[in-house]
Amino acid sequence: MSTTQNAIMVSAANALPGRDEALTINNRHFVNGAPLQAPFKAGTQTAVFGLGCFWGAERLYWDLDGVVSTAVGYACGFTQNPTYEEVCSGLTGHSEVVLVAYDPERISYARLLQVFFESHNPTQGMRQGNDRGTQYRSVIQYANAEQHKLALAAVDAYQQQLNGANMDLITTSLEGASPFFYAEDYHQQYLAKNPNGYCGIGGTGVTCPIPQA
Repeated sequence: MSTTQNAIMVSAANALPGRDEALTINNRHFVNGAPLQAPFKAGTQTAVFGLGCFWGAERLYWDLDGVVSTAVGYACGFTQNPTYEEVCSGLTGHSEVVLVAYDPERISYARLLQVFFESHNPTQGMRQGNDRGTQYRSVIQYANAEQHKLALAAVDAYQQQLNGANMDLITTSLEGASPFFYAEDYHQQYLAKNPNGYCGIGGTGVTCPIPQA
């Protein structure tokens, strides 16, 4: 992964313009064969999380019972249909994120939030471990009021646990839904295609209570 040192968010006025055409991907999950793009099966809901390098983040979620599909991409930025190189430049405003399609009858959004907080260090600002740059910031992109409420509850609950461990304040950004741009095909399910590939994901060792709305 890139180790871009840009820790200052670009403004919308100074962001790269992007392009009208979306990147082309193979609409089939390498691990479970599910579609990567909607429509998903009836009743499926989606969540978007940014917790550092999206290769490792995606693997965390595709292994969970109740997760229907996962895909990696770029969100929370300004540039339309950005490329990986553009995102790594720090000039798009995007965060590397994972899109999680899940069956709420089998796994709750609250459980997905718990995995999110326990699987990275949400106190590090514009970096995650050795991965530095605005694209590695911690982000929860909520799709509706219920997800927003649960995300706020999770931040509060986990901060209390971190306080008890003498750790810093959470810097995770909670943002409303914005366009999700699929990353290039070779990034999708990268660690299944490349089992010895890099994964910079690592938690604090502090347990996050499952939030209650």
